[in-house]
Amino acid sequence: MLSSLFRPLDYADCPGWHEDDHLGAFAAFRRSAFRVLEKPYRSGSLGIAFESLTPIFAVARERPAVTARDFFEKNFRPCLLQDESGEKGFVTGFYEPEIAASPVKTGRFRVPFYRKPDDLLEIDDLSRPPHIAPSFVFARESQDGLTEYHDRRAIESGAVDGRALEIAYVEDPVDAFFAHVQGAARLNMPDGTMRRITYAAKSGHPFTGPGRTLIEAGELRERDVTMQSIRAWFARNPHRIHEILWQNRSYIFFREAPVEDAELGPIAAAKVPLTPGRSIAVDRILHTFGTPVFIDAPDLRAFDPDRATGFRRLMIAQDTGSAITGPARGDLFAGSGAAAGEIAGVIRNRADFYVLVPRTLIEG
Repeated sequence: MLSSLFRPLDYADCPGWHEDDHLGAFAAFRRSAFRVLEKPYRSGSLGIAFESLTPIFAVARERPAVTARDFFEKNFRPCLLQDESGEKGFVTGFYEPEIAASPVKTGRFRVPFYRKPDDLLEIDDLSRPPHIAPSFVFARESQDGLTEYHDRRAIESGAVDGRALEIAYVEDPVDAFFAHVQGAARLNMPDGTMRRITYAAKSGHPFTGPGRTLIEAGELRERDVTMQSIRAWFARNPHRIHEILWQNRSYIFFREAPVEDAELGPIAAAKVPLTPGRSIAVDRILHTFGTPVFIDAPDLRAFDPDRATGFRRLMIAQDTGSAITGPARGDLFAGSGAAAGEIAGVIRNRADFYVLVPRTLIEG
């Protein structure tokens, strides 16, 4: 059943809908339409069943003659989505960093990215012992049975060394940390080639952002916290990098992935390459991947500083993240490289979420 948090509207009620480039969103939607032929997406608890999207995906695969805007308007109805409090939603940004790296450890490149260790075991509610919190999806075997995996401090102090897990090395622990936060990175190697790493697994510990840690320590004001201000603080206080970062016990392991299209981002949770400015990360427990979401964030000008109306764009739900929780909460994919990082790092804006719900769920 469709959640009561959805309030059906008309497209005229979506500010800026007619000015958007719907073809960009359609291209991203179509990638999901082909992906689901391999494996269906899990239905989110807000009630947009995957089965209601199936016939729409089929139409998208056929390259319909109608315009992209007509495609969305014919198959979906916009619904304003808010939480129980009625407050506006909230968006942040993420991107794929590009970092100079080396395939071997050198005097300059000493900070490793690790592959998933063999002793990192995936667990579920049936196999999880009572002493391991429900948030943990990975654990390890010990003499006393399953236990939490090593945390960030232990791993960066050598807990998994000597097991040939290193994929590559970078120079700066702060660069490495933000690659962990983003879940992917492009690595520029000394021979001029580019390699991509993307998320493979995590230690399971809860994420604690350095911004929150610095706020609580009185080092930064909450209104001033951006990726750029955090980096600047670390640059001024290099002797305290580990002190702050080790308070985030979560640790990410990576795998190598090809760069098939330099214009697109990494393959994310929905198993399609992310589209800059069109892919959004959502709470996957609540939402169904592939769902279109029109975002209206009047104060968000990072993508287009000269646009007086802010950010008004149709996005496709194609990723998730541990910090992305709640119905009207999203993370906007800004692209790859330093310029994308400048955009993503300052996005912290209130926004209205107009979810495009299959008409069959509303009109029968």
